[in-house]
Amino acid sequence: MNKKTKIICSILLTALISGLLFAVDKNYIGDAYIKRILNLSAIYAIVSVSMNLVNGFTGLFSLGQAGFMAIGAFSVAVFTVPKANIKSIFYIEPMAPWLVEMRLPFIVALLIGGIIASILALIIGYPVLRLKSDYLAIATLGFSEIIRIVLTNMPRITNGALGIKKIPPITSLFTTFGIATICIGLMVLLINSSYGRAFKAIREDNIAAESMGINLTFHKELSFAVSAFFSAIAGGLYVSLLTTVDPKQFYFTLTYNFLLIVVLGGMGSVTGTVLASFIITYGLEWLRFFDSPLEIAGVAIPIFRPGLRMVIFSILLMLIVLFFRKGLMGTNEFSWDKIYDFFKYKKYLNIFRRKSSKMTGDN
Repeated sequence: MNKKTKIICSILLTALISGLLFAVDKNYIGDAYIKRILNLSAIYAIVSVSMNLVNGFTGLFSLGQAGFMAIGAFSVAVFTVPKANIKSIFYIEPMAPWLVEMRLPFIVALLIGGIIASILALIIGYPVLRLKSDYLAIATLGFSEIIRIVLTNMPRITNGALGIKKIPPITSLFTTFGIATICIGLMVLLINSSYGRAFKAIREDNIAAESMGINLTFHKELSFAVSAFFSAIAGGLYVSLLTTVDPKQFYFTLTYNFLLIVVLGGMGSVTGTVLASFIITYGLEWLRFFDSPLEIAGVAIPIFRPGLRMVIFSILLMLIVLFFRKGLMGTNEFSWDKIYDFFKYKKYLNIFRRKSSKMTGDN
């Protein structure tokens, strides 16, 4: 497939997706529920790709995403909640006076959350990234919980365990998808740069990478900090979607959802991670049917009860992992050439079958 054809196909695909998003956003297709699922899928895609940057491309087993999301979430909540609502929200202990007057635009608050998370990741990463495998996972998981507990015990800033409500909501799909596209695009550019090649070299063999002159500490810290930055961005979008935040939303179990998406999509595949984000988010919602009681001809089906959804979902995941051991995409990415080659192969296969059947008939 030549370059011109690829550009035309890319433009048509972009136009199709944009048209569908516009139709959903304006309620021509679907409803508020579908819009919420799509928003959530895009947010999960940012977090999952950022996690894949560390786990899949750099080969580090990090489980700190929930903590970095919490930083971004509370940054957006603290700086964007309307001043008129502060007293009704912080009714046990008042908000710190220096914060009351500091009302910021959504994008600025989002970036501040990302910067704070990346700085904290650099501080945490210096001692922690010297660990390997399970030890690194346990350490990052522990720091994630420390972040959540610290946020719980800052009532004059985060309102403690009560959390913050009345956060200005995201009103358009294009806000979430636009930010998600920029974030994932920047991570793809990083992965395809010389830094990304260094990440992959570290993933394959630490000793060989260091012998080639790659600074292991610098590149591991860079990967960890960039991942934390984009996780915090996703956290800010997440609370703007929910319009409320409290520390209980960021238990370490939240990180397992993103790890599941990364493994299912493919460790080392951005395309697979994005696809898995939408598949898992939508699949979990679609399977809610099995959590509701069901009657057929007046007879109640006993297995249809709360919890069946997760049982079926787990079985489906097991089947997918059995047949796609490297995930849906493995380490591959979306490519027009591969699609073209697939249909070209099918075309030649059909021609070969027709010729074979004709020769068999003649004999």
